[in-house]
Order: sequence, then structure tokens, then C-alpha cells
Amino acid sequence: MTSGHNLSNISDSHFDFKTFVKSVYLNMKTISLNVNTVDKKWVVVDAANQSLGRIAAKVASILRGKTKPTFTPHVDCGDNVIIINASKVKLTGAKWDQKIYYHHTGFPGGIKSATAKEMREKKPSGLLQKAIQGMLPKNRLGRVLAGNFRVYDDSKHPHTAQNPEIISI
Repeated sequence: MTSGHNLSNISDSHFDFKTFVKSVYLNMKTISLNVNTVDKKWVVVDAANQSLGRIAAKVASILRGKTKPTFTPHVDCGDNVIIINASKVKLTGAKWDQKIYYHHTGFPGGIKSATAKEMREKKPSGLLQKAIQGMLPKNRLGRVLAGNFRVYDDSKHPHTAQNPEIISI
């Protein structure tokens, strides 16, 4: 071997470096999914005795698809999520009385407020919906992802035909 970079002079008793490099790099391709190649499934998450923010963060990650090895940032590649027992979600400390949710009616002076306790009494699933939507992207993809989860106050849901997989968080 006269030159240090000429691999063709290596005897045949050694392995072929070029094919080795090709085989290594052919197996390391970046996967970029599109709408036709996404594999979506249905999962059920039980929110009973779970902290509101923690369960919302995990569900948002599942919705986005970040729990999958084939995550593609610009594609809806997450799973459809069914959240049950939303009325049994927990808030720590005095947040039931101190946490205030605001919305605006669209009319002048039309700002409305409600505490977490008032929201739980009116519509318990609204707490989880607002928390999860706040953790999704604020663009077209986020609006599509917001339609991929359903929240139910008790343990019954009408999605048994989708054969959802129960996951524990």
C-alpha cells in the first residue's frame, strides 16, 4: 500500500470497505412521512386521579406523534386519543379557586372569567380540552390535531368500534 487513501490495493482477505460503508448508510435513512404513509391508531387514556397539566402534556405529545420513531414535524402523524374520567382530574394546591380561565365574547367589554371550580361544575371536559389545545401548535396543523382527541367526563365512550388500545400514563 503506497498511498494511504487507495483502498483498492488491500488484499482480498480483508472485507470490502466500500460495501460496508454502503450497507451502513443505506440502513440509516431519515423517514419522512406524508398523509398517505401515516399509521394512526386509537388509544384510551384514563385521567382519573391524574394531574391536569401532566396528563395534558402527555396527551399533546401523543397527538403530535412525538412518541413514535417516525415523527415528522409538518404532518399529522399522531394517534387519536380518547380521554375518559375527565371529571376526576386533579389540581394541586388552591388552584381550584385561584386558577382563572378567560374568554372574550367578541363584543366591547365582553371579557368573561371563570375559576377552575366553576368550569368543573359546568363542563369538566372543558378543563382538559383547554389545557391540551394550549399545548398544541397554533397553526393549521394544530387545528387539525385538535380534532384528534375526544374527552369524556365518565368512563364510557362511544368509540369501541375503533378497537382503542388502553395506555397508562
